[in-house]
Amino acid sequence: MKACQGPAGRCVYRECVVPFLTRPKVPVLQLDSGNYLFSTSAICRYFFLLSGWEQDDLTNQWLEWEATELQPALSAALYYLVVQGKKGEDVLGPVRRALTHIDHSLSRRSCPFLAGETESLADIVLWGALYPLLQDPSYLPEELGALHSWFQTLSSQEPCQRAAETVLKQQGVLALRPYLQKQPQPSSLEGRLVSNEPEEEELATLSEEEIAVAVAAWEKGLESLPPLRPQQNPVLPVAGERNVLITSALPYVNNVPHLGNIIGCVLSADVFARYSRLRQWNTLYLCGTDEYGTATETKAMEEGLTPQEICDKYHVIHADIYRWFNISFDFFGRTTTPQQTKITQDIFQRLLARGFVLQDTVEQLRCEHCARFLADRFVEGVCPFCGYEEARGDQCDKCGKLINAIELKKPQCKVCRSCPVVKSSQHLFLDLPKLAARVEEWLEKTLPGSDWTANARFIIRSWLRDGLKPRCITRDLKWGTPVPLEGFEDKVFYVWFDATIGYLSITANYTDQWEKWWKNPEQVNLYQFMAKDNVPFHGIVFPSSALGAEDNYTLVSHLIATEYLNYEDGKFSKSRGVGVFGDMAQDTGIPADIWRFYLLYIRPEGQDSAFSWTDMLFKNNSELLNNLGNFINRAGMFVSKFFGGFVPEMVLTSDDQRLLTHITLELQHYHQLLEKVRIRDALRSILTISRHGNQYIQVNEPWKRIKGGEADRQRAGTVTGLAVNIAALLSVMLQPYMPTVSATIQAQLQLPPPACSILPTNFLCTLPAGHQIGTVSPLFQKLENDQIESLKQRFSGGQAKASPKTAAGLTTAGPQQIQALTEEVTKQGNIVRELKAQKADKNQIAAEVAKLLDLKKQLALAEGKPLETSKGKKKK
Repeated sequence: MKACQGPAGRCVYRECVVPFLTRPKVPVLQLDSGNYLFSTSAICRYFFLLSGWEQDDLTNQWLEWEATELQPALSAALYYLVVQGKKGEDVLGPVRRALTHIDHSLSRRSCPFLAGETESLADIVLWGALYPLLQDPSYLPEELGALHSWFQTLSSQEPCQRAAETVLKQQGVLALRPYLQKQPQPSSLEGRLVSNEPEEEELATLSEEEIAVAVAAWEKGLESLPPLRPQQNPVLPVAGERNVLITSALPYVNNVPHLGNIIGCVLSADVFARYSRLRQWNTLYLCGTDEYGTATETKAMEEGLTPQEICDKYHVIHADIYRWFNISFDFFGRTTTPQQTKITQDIFQRLLARGFVLQDTVEQLRCEHCARFLADRFVEGVCPFCGYEEARGDQCDKCGKLINAIELKKPQCKVCRSCPVVKSSQHLFLDLPKLAARVEEWLEKTLPGSDWTANARFIIRSWLRDGLKPRCITRDLKWGTPVPLEGFEDKVFYVWFDATIGYLSITANYTDQWEKWWKNPEQVNLYQFMAKDNVPFHGIVFPSSALGAEDNYTLVSHLIATEYLNYEDGKFSKSRGVGVFGDMAQDTGIPADIWRFYLLYIRPEGQDSAFSWTDMLFKNNSELLNNLGNFINRAGMFVSKFFGGFVPEMVLTSDDQRLLTHITLELQHYHQLLEKVRIRDALRSILTISRHGNQYIQVNEPWKRIKGGEADRQRAGTVTGLAVNIAALLSVMLQPYMPTVSATIQAQLQLPPPACSILPTNFLCTLPAGHQIGTVSPLFQKLENDQIESLKQRFSGGQAKASPKTAAGLTTAGPQQIQALTEEVTKQGNIVRELKAQKADKNQIAAEVAKLLDLKKQLALAEGKPLETSKGKKKK
């Protein structure tokens, strides 16, 4: 649409009668010659050619596909939606195959755009065609991750936003109603191909060369694996290797992380760190608690402790939670250290010496009742932008905009709830406008070819478009890094100036050779994981500080930001008892790997997502129990039952070779996705391979063939041998997502150690004929409706409403007794689970379950909670 401002013709957005067409058309380009162009692709091609664009075959192929395949399907979908008022699958049905085709094309090429690394004419035309429908997220299928990312990237660009506003005039898709009402009712599109490729998702497109390469790799087996990297301690960059430095946003020490915090930074980063190690990349993964600032002082006041005591208490809580979730930090540190003070003050002194620090008088809120200036988080009020009534003094949690505390409407001191007054105080500012040119130059070099997420790119572009402003870097607090400047001895650095420096100081606590990571941009690839609200500080503020310090700091290469994870229909709230927090997940009886799987399955990539207990039950029972667990257990059991625990001889048929090739291609797709940090989509590849395996077993029926003649028994052996090798591959692919389950499978299959630690790019025979496996047992347990309903009720806020008083007549026990009972419940729960997994006698299981219920009652009484009434089973 940007090109339509050219002088070569007049582009008409309203309905236009073209002399030789039977119906009105939109859009139409009337050329100066009097001729007309009346298809989107023709009009856009015309403008691009005028601008000097050189045509290429791939773009032209997309334009032809858009005109002949996408437009008929899209016209039908829009007609059903706008004219007939249909919804859901009635609208999505006609275009689903077209959307899937775009998604698969983007995924296979592993490029962010249709024709390569940058936007092309094809991207503009297809985005413009799809926007009226896909602007409603319900018509953008969640499983089409590549399409989702592509669409969001283009939708976030200013020219595209202006185009949408010009054409749809803030009416959304309804702006098209007058035009669509004059179009004929679409005929059925059933049976029509909407893709240039076979529908069977590549099942008919394997070349002989692909099959030959896959079979050759399979036959080489373990000998084709590279040698294991020697373990370093500490891990340091190595010249000539891929050195990957991974950080996850430092969690505030003043609270317990909820599931959204966990998936937003530490769990996502952990998946990538584990994957990096499987690739034999030289990897260092760091995190720690962010301990300075207002939030800590506030929490200390609430709990009657000193800030240091609060930090010590919650650092242990955080570390325990991440340990339970099996987060594989190389080092988990904290920011209240001498190294933090030294490095922060050094960067500040360098910025000051180079003229990048300003002094100015700031109007601040002061609480006369508390006799102190109020730092941002000591103030709450109404957001001046969106009207949210619980906005903080630094940022609104609802609209995400940064706020100066004095801009809040109806401000209140969080400590005493009195209304503060505005007074002046002298402060220091980082001169971001003076550093803007350096930041933009760095981004121009960094962003092309990088894996910054679309939301991170959009947020950074928005900040730069609006113009950078001086940013205050000091606060009137006692708990923080001291400011080493005369006249500012009573102030500390603002937490968002020195919190990001925490990555450096945590590394310095890990090794005194920290500069080999942080002052080595030529050899280090820095991946930083966070939720989207942290993007400005990692993408603008810290890079500005580092560039201004002129000390060759390593800057972020790939900034990976998630959207927000909600809880059921609302937000997590510790105070209201709504949602699952890290310390609570351990008490649900659901293993950590199941939590990891589900959080990664719904990871909020591209748009917000929501945790749902019902969906968690469904995903566990369908994807893990019936798909993945069923296949791996059957493959192992066939080896044990039919072949005495030894992998049988395999004589591959052409169908086996094709399956082997499909799995190789899916494995390579998994690699492509994880290299681009598309964590959620890569998890789908694991489940796809498992489905291939289940289907392979069902079709070939080895349990029947083993009872037949020699040829049938040999076929049963081949199917079983290939299946158990697929299970071995899945165990390694699972390691970044479900490390405990991965290790369990590898132990059951007795997978050779080299195969456990390296994930190759080809499907190899890692369990050759004659390999002896171990004892096979089920990997997953079914989640029951009653169990999930009970948990849903428990975390819905009901328990918070009953507090702070305990249930009538109940008194709480001491912490030591509660801890002892908690351990007993956990121990007894494990006994019950093991008996169920072993399919023990029902009476024995019932007796142990009764013990478990009794222990739970004792624990509830000790904690002062009301006893849950047993619903029991209804009699028929």
